[in-house]
Amino acid sequence: MKLLWSPKSPFVRKVMILAHELGLVQQLQLERQVAVPRGAPNPAIMALNPLGKIPALQLADGRVIIGSDDICDYLCALAPGGRELLPAEGAERLDQLRWQTLGDQFLDLLLDWRIEAMAPGGIDPSRQASFVAKSRAVMALFEAEAGALSAAPFGPGPIAVVCALGQLDFRFPESHWQAHFPALAQLAADLSARASVAATAIINDTGETGQDLNLRFE
Repeated sequence: MKLLWSPKSPFVRKVMILAHELGLVQQLQLERQVAVPRGAPNPAIMALNPLGKIPALQLADGRVIIGSDDICDYLCALAPGGRELLPAEGAERLDQLRWQTLGDQFLDLLLDWRIEAMAPGGIDPSRQASFVAKSRAVMALFEAEAGALSAAPFGPGPIAVVCALGQLDFRFPESHWQAHFPALAQLAADLSARASVAATAIINDTGETGQDLNLRFE
């Protein structure tokens, strides 16, 4: 299986963490690609995903699975014991999917925020205020549910949350979120000790630096 991959993409990281947990890493052929947020999209990515986004997983028969959610679902169905991390049905599946969606949408928000802030004219103040308010709300929810996240199987839901927190650390280093969300900070510290999370830590292979986008928590 060929996976379009980047060491900085939080969505690719989701897939890689799960692949480590399921023992499937050796079955993945990683192909380094860069998604382009402005201008002409990367043609190598477009060949598998016309939206120009990664990850994309090409199977041996040529079929392509796009999006980290569907790839994670496929891997859980493929690997023995995978359905313990993402059940096919029931309340446990709904919990995993809810956390996964919240983590994914938070990641989308953070990525959109950074892209808009890098525009020549900067970011509109009303958009800035919206990004801050939504970030504070989702972090407060994750803090309240840190115990449930810790107790749940380490499936796509908690993995998505961990990747979102990693994106905060990488792209928003001035947010100092840990000081305001102690339960969530402890969860992140505990999960960072897992081999799968440590093995997929973000690698800044292009020398980019974090930005102070005025994300502050209260």
